[in-house]
Amino acid sequence: MTTSNRRRPETAQWLKASNSITQQFLAFGGRADVVSLAGGLPAAELYPIEAIQEATGRALETHGAAALEYGAVEGFPPLRRLIAERMAAETGGSFTAANVLLTSGSMQALDLIGKVLIDPGDLIVAQAPTYLGALDAWRPRRPAYLPLDWQAQDVEALARAKFAYAVPNYSNPTGVLVPQDRRAALLDKVLAAGTWLVEDDPYLSMQLDGPPGRSILAHAVARTRGPYDGPVIYLGTVSKSLVPGLRVGWVVAAAEMIQSLALAKQATDLSSSMFTQAVAHDLLEREFDRRHSESIVPVYRERRDALCSGAALRLSDWFEWEVPPGGMFVWMRSKNRAIDTDELYKFAIEEKVAFVPSSVFDFTGEDRFAMRVNFTRSSPEVIREGVRRLGRAIDTYVSSRPQLAPRPSR
Repeated sequence: MTTSNRRRPETAQWLKASNSITQQFLAFGGRADVVSLAGGLPAAELYPIEAIQEATGRALETHGAAALEYGAVEGFPPLRRLIAERMAAETGGSFTAANVLLTSGSMQALDLIGKVLIDPGDLIVAQAPTYLGALDAWRPRRPAYLPLDWQAQDVEALARAKFAYAVPNYSNPTGVLVPQDRRAALLDKVLAAGTWLVEDDPYLSMQLDGPPGRSILAHAVARTRGPYDGPVIYLGTVSKSLVPGLRVGWVVAAAEMIQSLALAKQATDLSSSMFTQAVAHDLLEREFDRRHSESIVPVYRERRDALCSGAALRLSDWFEWEVPPGGMFVWMRSKNRAIDTDELYKFAIEEKVAFVPSSVFDFTGEDRFAMRVNFTRSSPEVIREGVRRLGRAIDTYVSSRPQLAPRPSR
């Protein structure tokens, strides 16, 4: 038997522009010797295992083999109807199951939106910095980007874009909560431009300092009559309100968009898990997700405060930040542009602490002056240790860069 020396075909070009940071921080999350402040992960010790066990039994008893079959591409019908009812109650709009597509987490929804709307070179107007998962999902489509300006967005740019992408509630990576007037103003411009608006809302349940107010979808509903047919494509998930392992998310949109997304989904996975969707339906029907979210918010608030207070003592010579009112992250910006967080990341790993550098959230990769730090995954004690390690990493990094000395005054 001989082995050919012929060179095999290369992988697709888009892979060369990708990054491995998500794989890295997920791997660090499994290492006991590393304090990971990188991942966007809930606290595993808070997962409602007993409630999920009970919901699993009820789902199988109620739905039997139907929960174990291939199912409709659009998803488990009872859960689609329930999501439609919830959205109607929350927004005052008119939604039916025809407005709902169930997905394998909201990440699949982002991927499907890319397949349906983006051709190579098409323009996306996106909140900047932008969720890394969205950039990864759309990278194979090779779009162009412009940053979304919440205060003075250019309508002409929106008219040239296939869609705008926004995370108005506690965005990843910055934790910013967008004010209601800016949400309404953006919707005005989207309507004037005649384009789509993707509203990604995975952190809705993580309200640490009060509710976020109305979604952009709710603003859109207020301007229409009859069944929903507006420009907002709304994404939701149970990954933060329950557990990520169920992999249940949804898209709420005009029926024509749901039909297009379902065609793309058919070619992606044929059918998501009817089993996990049936379990999720049981939990949501009983409103367990809402009660569970209320119970874990105080824990996450304590962890956020531990991160910010520890950082104020050890990191504030070189970084600044706002305390986020919700979500999972603190966005720390360097006070000195000579600090490169891509380089700092290497020093942090030597100290066995991980964060996510800002370059991976930037369309161009040029923003290397900030870092995303997670507070939900670890206990306050572990967070404080992580901050101590990060402080040591910064000290070592700064001492190796003469242009950064002397230390700035606070």
